[in-house]
Amino acid sequence: MPPDVPREPVPGDPVAREPVPRDPVARESAPGADRPRRNTARVLRIVHEDGPLTRADLTRRTGLNRSTTLALVGELVDLGLVRESEGAAPGVGRPSPVVRASPDVVAVAVTVEIDAVTVALVGLDGSIRHRVTEHTDHRPGAADAVRIVAGLLDGLQDVMRSFRTVGIGVSIPGTVRVEDGLVRYAPHLGWRDEPFAGPLAVATGRPVRVANDANLGARAEHLYGSGRGVRDLVYLNGGASGIGGGVISADRPLSGADGYAGELGHTFVADNGIRCHCGAFGCLETEASRAALVAVTGVDADDLPALAAALDAGGPEVERVVDRQVAALATGLRNAIHTVNPEVVVLGGFLGVLLGHVGDRIVTAVRAQSMAAMADRVRIVPTALGADVLLRGAAELGFRDLLDDPTLAPAPTPTPDPTSTSQEATTP
Repeated sequence: MPPDVPREPVPGDPVAREPVPRDPVARESAPGADRPRRNTARVLRIVHEDGPLTRADLTRRTGLNRSTTLALVGELVDLGLVRESEGAAPGVGRPSPVVRASPDVVAVAVTVEIDAVTVALVGLDGSIRHRVTEHTDHRPGAADAVRIVAGLLDGLQDVMRSFRTVGIGVSIPGTVRVEDGLVRYAPHLGWRDEPFAGPLAVATGRPVRVANDANLGARAEHLYGSGRGVRDLVYLNGGASGIGGGVISADRPLSGADGYAGELGHTFVADNGIRCHCGAFGCLETEASRAALVAVTGVDADDLPALAAALDAGGPEVERVVDRQVAALATGLRNAIHTVNPEVVVLGGFLGVLLGHVGDRIVTAVRAQSMAAMADRVRIVPTALGADVLLRGAAELGFRDLLDDPTLAPAPTPTPDPTSTSQEATTP
């Protein structure tokens, strides 16, 4: 389907409904696709997720013969989806060319938070080519968010002429019905049963997919970050909209019956706890919160380095709040470890800051509460993707159709006049 036509919802979105195996070689393609197209998609996905790779690496990874690999790479080069360059010679003989995904084929990645909406252009090679954020003085409603995203994209038209743009992927801090992009419940945004994918597709003229933010973060860390090469992973992100969780189990995103699995921020961690937006008491995201740390340190809520410095500076009141948060987080991690048995737990946002400040205390507290057999091997680590993790995850949604069928690649953009080319910029 052409990238400028909103697509119909497809059940079985790999992020939540029907997760794909980690190794793209084992992945089945869309029904009816012929073998050459499947192989082309296979090679593109490998380069996208694991590149740059030499042509020899691709031959080994796919199990195809050298001439077939050469032909498939050539097709992807002709489509403008990958680039080839000379490789370094490790010894005697001609070096194998290096194949890398094109940074100029981009997906639109969107994150919606209670105080800001961010739109980024993410290259097929994983690079963030451009981003812009609109801060809000109130929680944006669903219609507000659609309007903001459409407006930001309109403002990026000059920039986007330099790229070939495919779909839009959106990260939402709430439960999302992935087959049609309906946001079932986003308590911090105040959304309940809000259609989002459809209205945004109409407003932008591009296919849109929507998913839970932490599920996207887990997928991004699994593919590109601290969970790379790990089969079982728990991801927890702490931000303006509370704590979200995502789980990778046996190399597959854990989705549940309706795509809502991984709501670890709403696991019970404290008797007589604070009332949560969800209506319960003692949820992890109310007992360990960015707001409490910001209140006691006085730093800007979005300035994680400043928060880290303020925590390191310490003080009795700061340590009291930190102690409470460590206890709550340790209990939440114990629950996750006993349920999922992960190899790695990845902490992002303010939880990553806490880990950097008192990581030893967190690990000790988790092990003290957990069965030794479950906790001894677990590594608790910070996100490797930092502030880009949700954008990288959202971009995977935007690239999904292209990765399934590379022939859907958008037509090359005519070479612009050098005197009128817009410069890339990042708006904080």
